[in-house]
Amino acid sequence: MAENGKLPPHNVEAEEAVLGSLLVDPDSVAEVAIFLKPEAFYREKNQWVYEACLALYDRGEAINQITVAQELANRGRLEVVGGVAFLSHLVETIPTSLHIKDYARIVSNHYVHRKLISASAEIARIGYEASPDIDQALSRAEDAIFRVRRGESPRDFVHIRPILDQYWDEKMIVGAGLEEPGRIAHVDTGFPAVDELLGGMQRSDMVVLAARTTLGKTSLALCIARNAAMEQGAHVAIFSLEMSKETLVRRLLAIEAEVDSKRILTRQWTPMQERRVVEATARLANLPIYIDDSPLLRVVEMRGKARRLNQERGIDLIIVDYLQLVRGDGRSENRVQEISDISRSLKALAREMDCPVLALSQLSRAVEQRPSHQPMLSDLRESGSIEQDADVVMFIHRDDKYVSREEWDRTNPDTPYPQGIANIIVAKHRNGPQGQRSLRFREEIARFENCPVEDQIEQPALPRFSG
Repeated sequence: MAENGKLPPHNVEAEEAVLGSLLVDPDSVAEVAIFLKPEAFYREKNQWVYEACLALYDRGEAINQITVAQELANRGRLEVVGGVAFLSHLVETIPTSLHIKDYARIVSNHYVHRKLISASAEIARIGYEASPDIDQALSRAEDAIFRVRRGESPRDFVHIRPILDQYWDEKMIVGAGLEEPGRIAHVDTGFPAVDELLGGMQRSDMVVLAARTTLGKTSLALCIARNAAMEQGAHVAIFSLEMSKETLVRRLLAIEAEVDSKRILTRQWTPMQERRVVEATARLANLPIYIDDSPLLRVVEMRGKARRLNQERGIDLIIVDYLQLVRGDGRSENRVQEISDISRSLKALAREMDCPVLALSQLSRAVEQRPSHQPMLSDLRESGSIEQDADVVMFIHRDDKYVSREEWDRTNPDTPYPQGIANIIVAKHRNGPQGQRSLRFREEIARFENCPVEDQIEQPALPRFSG
């Protein structure tokens, strides 16, 4: 909308150049999808065409004039944008698709300027309100600018080394790093009892790891990432939608150094503990672990980032922490349908990247209301089709979180109290057996460790899931 006789900043030629590039070179969508949002387009019909391209990309379908026209027709927008003639116009006017990122940056930058104009109008309204609470007014004004800045520079994968370097006042001197690993047939969790049951995490599999809060989902995922990278040389990509990359790496340091994470945070440690943290830093810094802590990511953005990292470094394992925080495309009728769409997209991502995707998931409160507190597939929060899409579903269950020592001794007099014992329940295994294995969980350092064979809890085999 024009203000003071001026149109908001925009560049129609750049918008059409982006769209034309996508129609000429569909693979270039991975270069722009990670930072260019549909709402960045000033002209609505250009936004609609871009949304159609992203929808096709998200489904793994070809992007060309015919498929985009059909997608627009399905949405009732083909004639509104100008029909097939407009798509032909986009292709004819594109000088070259080689500079699509440059065109996209122009579109994105103009969008930021338009958001600045909106933010300034919001700040003006706050000023005219003349609120007696000046601190609240300033805070609201700062939030308006912060919202613009937060969307200006999207975060991307960062190697673990610079995050570790930031932790120390002086840069650590570490080795040259791992050589490029060969093709890994499957990714092990690093826990023999679990790997014996799973046969490792297979390429193109979607593995769901679910538990109630505080039971250690993220910790187990970090242990698996560390084990895979250190023992197999696997390249691991972590999408951390809940925790910052600094917090995640601090927890990984606690696991590797076997030092309480609170001591690492405050640096209140003994000389021996400090030495262990320094040594752990050197070991972790060489691992091919990449972390993206962008919040509210959509799967299409994950896909673009993963695809680029795979081209540059190779990916053997993708970890998503956690599924319910992934953003939908906004077209779903309800939250259950949205989670179902996200679940299917993550499975598609595993197949496209040809690597396992370990997706962490919350469980519903139904677990707390069940006398045994044993999780079931139906407990998957907002499950939709999660259990259908997943090749493996694992639960973490700990009796010591629900049963006191006194109550345990009264009902299980011949069995030691399972303090710190985590049962890993494989409730679905599309290509293998189900069952249960035990790991030891050291809560103070959030580290999972192998249990001796004699401490494994014997459980009857669960019925095999054939879906």
